[in-house]
Amino acid sequence: MDDVSRREFTAFVVQRSHVLLRAAYALTGDQHAAEDLLQNALAKAALRWKSIRTSEEAYVRRVLYRDFISAWRWRRRRPEQLHGDLPEWRGQEDHALAVTQRVTLYDAIGKLPPKQRAVLVLRYLEDLSEKQVAEVLGCSTGTVASQASRALAKLREDLMTQEGLSGQIREVLTL
Repeated sequence: MDDVSRREFTAFVVQRSHVLLRAAYALTGDQHAAEDLLQNALAKAALRWKSIRTSEEAYVRRVLYRDFISAWRWRRRRPEQLHGDLPEWRGQEDHALAVTQRVTLYDAIGKLPPKQRAVLVLRYLEDLSEKQVAEVLGCSTGTVASQASRALAKLREDLMTQEGLSGQIREVLTL
């Protein structure tokens, strides 16, 4: 990599890594795994930097999502994810319900298969169209639609029986 390419790549990493890390974290649910996933995607982008100059972020995102899905295909079982007890809140407002709902939703999303989770992150966190998601994941728009539908149905099934969910979350799940 020449000096100009190195400066361009460094500038890209500085400007966009926080956004890309957010997407990686949404996929993995673990800060360290997200950092590793992003680091691998950026390493692959650095190797092809001259050929991807016009669509750097799209290339990195595509690698990020595909590597995430591929990594789960190779594993026979999911690693155990430990969650600490929620700390006792001592502020003026009681945020226990919001935290409990967030943890419940996080756990339910974490139980989804990798491809379904990737589709949900791309569609609803990244706000991409079905066609754009299909391009990123290298599949058809029908696959994207069916994976999203199955993921939302599974979330509904898992979460609608939970007590204490707010009306807002129930409303989203019944759409």
